[in-house]
Amino acid sequence: MPKKYQLKRVGQIPVNPPEVDESKFVINYQNELNSSQYEAVSALEGNYLVIAGAGSGKTRTLVYRVSRLVELGNDPQSILLLTFTRKAAKEMMDRAAILLDNRCSKINGGTFHSFANLTLRKYAKAVKLDNGFSILDQSDSEDVINLIRGQLNLLQHKKRFPNKQTIFKVLSLGVNTGRAVELILEEEYPHFAEYIDKFLQIQKVYTSYKRQNNLLDYDDLLVYLRDFLLEFSPAAKSFLNTIKFTMVDEYQDTNKLQAEVIQGLGQIHQNIMVVGDDSQSIYSFRGANFKNIMEFPKLFKNVKLIKMEENYRSTQEILNFSNRIIEFAFEKYPKHLFTRKTGGELPGIISAANENMQSRFIVEKVLELREEGVPLNDIAVLFRSSFHSFDLEIELNKANIPYVKFGGMKFIETAHVKDLLAFLRIAQNPSDYVSWYRVLLLHEGIGSKKAQLIMDEIGAGRLSIKSNPETAVSKKYNDRIYNLFSLLHELHTKNQIPADKAELALNYYEPIFREKYDDWNKRKKDLDIFLNISENYRSLDSLLSDMALDPPQDSVIDIEAANKEREFLTLSTIHSAKGLEWHTVFVIHAVDGFFPSSQSFEKLESLEEERRLMYVASTRAKQNLFVCYPMHIFDRHNGITFAKPSRFIENISEELADQWLLEE
Repeated sequence: MPKKYQLKRVGQIPVNPPEVDESKFVINYQNELNSSQYEAVSALEGNYLVIAGAGSGKTRTLVYRVSRLVELGNDPQSILLLTFTRKAAKEMMDRAAILLDNRCSKINGGTFHSFANLTLRKYAKAVKLDNGFSILDQSDSEDVINLIRGQLNLLQHKKRFPNKQTIFKVLSLGVNTGRAVELILEEEYPHFAEYIDKFLQIQKVYTSYKRQNNLLDYDDLLVYLRDFLLEFSPAAKSFLNTIKFTMVDEYQDTNKLQAEVIQGLGQIHQNIMVVGDDSQSIYSFRGANFKNIMEFPKLFKNVKLIKMEENYRSTQEILNFSNRIIEFAFEKYPKHLFTRKTGGELPGIISAANENMQSRFIVEKVLELREEGVPLNDIAVLFRSSFHSFDLEIELNKANIPYVKFGGMKFIETAHVKDLLAFLRIAQNPSDYVSWYRVLLLHEGIGSKKAQLIMDEIGAGRLSIKSNPETAVSKKYNDRIYNLFSLLHELHTKNQIPADKAELALNYYEPIFREKYDDWNKRKKDLDIFLNISENYRSLDSLLSDMALDPPQDSVIDIEAANKEREFLTLSTIHSAKGLEWHTVFVIHAVDGFFPSSQSFEKLESLEEERRLMYVASTRAKQNLFVCYPMHIFDRHNGITFAKPSRFIENISEELADQWLLEE
C-alpha cells in the first residue's frame, strides 16, 4: 500500500504545532534559561517581539535559539541572524558553536549591510547591477559630493554654502528615514533652506555618478536589497524560500529602510523574531526610528510579545533608580527590571559647587575604589557630550590616573590608511574616481586641476591601467605618473593574493607617506596592522567590502597611550557606552540644558530620547552608581550661572538615592 504524504502550504502556520520532545536535545534548555528566555528560545513558527530589558541576557537568548533551531534539524543556512556589528554576529555564532557544535557557525549571520552586499552580488542580474560594484564608505561618499560641489561651482556663492559632510548627512538621512530632503533642511538646517534646489541637484548628479561608475554607498546597499525583496520577483521568491527563520538583534536601533528590509524577509515564511529594548533607543541622530519597535505588532501578523525583565548585571538598588527614570516615559512597553542579586547600596546624587569640584570628587573616589581593590578597567565616567569631560581630563592628568576616552578617530578613517586603500580600490574598479583623485593628489606637482585633466583622460579611455603603461602613458606625463600607472597596471592584472597586492602598494606609497606626515613613525603601525588584516583574505573584493562595511574600530594612534598602562579608566559618551558594563559608573554634568540638552526642549520625541539616554547610562552600573552635577556653571556670555539638576533626577526620592552635597 503506498505511503501517504500531505502537502502543506509554505508559510502556513500549523494550528497545533507539533510537541517537541525535550529529552532528545543535547542541551537542557529549560534548566539553562529562565522562563521568559526559554519562551523566546523555544518559540518556533510565527512572528515574535522580544522586549529584552537591560542586562537580561539578550545575547544568551539569541545564542540558545540558534542552537535549538539547529538541534531541531533546520538547515543552518536557512537561519538568518542580523546584527549591527559583525563582531556581535561572530560572537553569537561562536558561542552557539561552543554550546552545540560547528553547524551553528554556518548560519547566515552578519550586519544588514554585509548581508545586503552578499545578496546583491549573488542576485546582481535580478537587480540590474554589475556584481563587481565597489562600495563607498562614508568619507568616500563625502569626497564624491565634494567633487560634484566643485564641478557645479557652488563655492562661488556669496553666503556660506554647506560643507560636504552636511550635504551627505542630509541626503543620507532622507534615504534612511524616508523623509523629503526639503523637510530635513526645514527642520534641522533652516539656515540652508534657500539651497534646496542645489541639494536636489547634487543628489541627482550623485545618483547618476554612482550608477555610471558601478559604485554603491551604504544606503544603496539597503535600498537595492529592500527593492529586490519587495518587488517579489521569481529570483526574490527563490531566495526567500531559502531563509526560514530571521532574527534581528537591537531592533530598537533600526531605521525605516531596515524595517522595510525585515518586512521583505518575512513575505514567505513569516518567522521573524526581533529582539530589542524600546527604553534603549538612543540613535535617532543616525536615522534610527523609535517607532519601528513600537509599531512592530501592527506591521506583522499575529505578533506574540515576550518580555525579559530579570537583570543579571546590576543590584536591585540601581534597578529601582533606573526603573523610576523610565517610568515617566511617554510611550513604552511597561516593564520592571528585577534581580536576585543582593547586597547593593543606594545610588548617589552628588551636588558639587562647580565643575572643578565635580572633577575632584571623581578623582578622589576613583583613587578610593582603587585602594578597595576595584581595578580602573572596571570604572567608567559617562557624559552626554564629549566636551563635558574636559575639566575632568585635566584633573585626572594631575593625579596621574591613566584613562582612555571613547569617540575618537576610527582606524579606517585615518588619512594614511585611506591613502593605501585608494590604490587597491582603483585596482579593483578602475572607474573609482574618488580614489583616483585621492591618489593623484598625493603626488608632488599635481593639484586639483591637473588631477581633473588626468581623470578626464581616464574617463575618455585615452589612459588606462588595463594596458601596459609603456604604450598607455605618453611622454607628456612625468616619471611619477608613469610609475603610478606601472604599479596600478600590475595590481590590476596580476593574479595575487590581497596581502601581496597590499605590500606592493605600500612599497610604492612609503616614500610619499614619510614625506606627507610628520608623525609617520606612529602612523606606520596602522599600515602594518592593515597588512596583517589583509593576510586573512583570499580575494581583493572581500577585503575591500569588509573594510568599507565593517572596519576595525580603533587606530593605534588613539589606543597606544592606553596600551602602555595595562589598566585605564574609561571616559565615554553614553552613546559609545551602550551594551557595556562596569562595577562603578559616574554620570557627570546631569544639569538641565546639558543633560537633557537644551536642543531637545522643543520636541517631545527628543526629550524622550534624552530620558532613555539617562536610563542607558544608569543601567551600565553593576555595583555603584553616582550621578553628579555642578550647581554653578561658567558660561562665556553670562559668567557664572546657577544650574538646575537634570529633570530626570530632580524627583528621585531619598528611598531611591542618597543625596550628597560636596564640601571643601
